[in-house]
Amino acid sequence: MSRFLLLKSLLGPLLKLLFRPRVEGAEHIPGEGPVILAGNHLTFIDSMILPLVTGRRVYFIGKNEYVTGRSPKGRLMAWFFTGVGMIPVDRDGGHGGVAALMTGRRVLEEGKCFGIYPEGTRSPDGRLYRGRTGIARLTLMTGAPVVPFAMIGTDRIQPGGAGLPRVGPGRRVTVRFGRPLDFSRYEGMDRDRYVLRAVTDEVMAEVMRLSGQEYVDMYATKAKAAEAAPAGPTVTRMAPRGSAARRAGEDPASGARAA
Repeated sequence: MSRFLLLKSLLGPLLKLLFRPRVEGAEHIPGEGPVILAGNHLTFIDSMILPLVTGRRVYFIGKNEYVTGRSPKGRLMAWFFTGVGMIPVDRDGGHGGVAALMTGRRVLEEGKCFGIYPEGTRSPDGRLYRGRTGIARLTLMTGAPVVPFAMIGTDRIQPGGAGLPRVGPGRRVTVRFGRPLDFSRYEGMDRDRYVLRAVTDEVMAEVMRLSGQEYVDMYATKAKAAEAAPAGPTVTRMAPRGSAARRAGEDPASGARAA
C-alpha cells in the first residue's frame, strides 16, 4: 500500500470525525487525466483536508521548510505532507514562482491532479484576494481543465495565529467543487498578459461564487504588507473583471505581475 493510501485510510476517518467535512460537487473532478484544482486559501489545514476528500491524489506546491524540520514534529510533518502529495519548492532567491510553475506543468503533463491556491498565500482576513496569473499559465500551457473549489469554515476551526485546530459544535468544514472550466479558446495565448489576467479573473469569480466571500481587488501579499505597515493604502473592493473587462476595453492586467 502506498503512503498516500495509508494516510488516507488511517487519517481520513480521524479528520472526518474532527472536522466533519461536507463535500459538494466532487463528481466534477475527472476520474483520470490532467486537471487543476484551484481554490481559496484560508488557513494551514486547507492543505490537509483537500487531499483527503477527493477521489484522486492531489499534488500541490508547499514551502520547503515544511519538510526540512529535524525535530520529531518536523519529521512527522514532512512524512505527512510528502505522503499526501506536497512537492516542496524553495521560494527564496526570487525563483520560487518559476520553480512552482514548472513543477505544476510537469505534474499535469504526467496526467495527474494538481492543486493550487491562485491567491499565492493565505487570506489575512477571510476575504478572497486577487489571483496570480500562474493558474492561467498552467491551464493554457497544458490544456488541463480547471475545477474551482471553495474551502468554507476552515478559518473558524483554525483562525490566523491559532496553533491547534479548534473543534466542536458549530465548527464544520465544507469543500465545494464547481464545474470544470475550459479555456481551450485561448490555446497558444499563454504569453498574452491580457488573456492571462482574463483567465485568472474568470477562475477567481467562480471561486468567489462557490465560497460566498467578499472579493478584494488587491494581492493578498500586498494586503499583509499594508497591515504590517504604520499606514497602508485604501483597499478597493470590486468583483473580478476578467473577460467582461476586456470586452469593455478596460485593461484587466492593470497593475498585475506574473505569478
